[in-house]
Amino acid sequence: MNIFYEIKRIPEFEKDLKKLLKRFRTLEDDLKIFINKELYLYHKLKIDNKGVFPLTDLPSKIPKVYKAKKFTCRSLKGKGVFSGIRVICAYFPESDKIELIEIYYKGDKANEDRARIKNYLDTYI
Repeated sequence: MNIFYEIKRIPEFEKDLKKLLKRFRTLEDDLKIFINKELYLYHKLKIDNKGVFPLTDLPSKIPKVYKAKKFTCRSLKGKGVFSGIRVICAYFPESDKIELIEIYYKGDKANEDRARIKNYLDTYI
């Protein structure tokens, strides 16, 4: 059973993930758990546990882009949901689709790639 109708990864996300998988071997499974738990709670059940935030100051309102700060990575033992892994995604409620835009480790870079997000949104304007 799929929780969302479609879950898509853009090519840049795949590159980010591939690079991080070399350091954090559980990341692929952790990402599945994250989607099935955290994103499901936020988008489907409308439960806000302060782990997913809409990004503001973006040129487009559709789709909405979110930053997830609560992401449990089992490779980062002892950190729990505050592992430092961040996920940027877009949600399309009308088609029940999630698109994963960026994944990064907070220790490698401080913030999301706003240029990438704006380029992504340009395809929907």
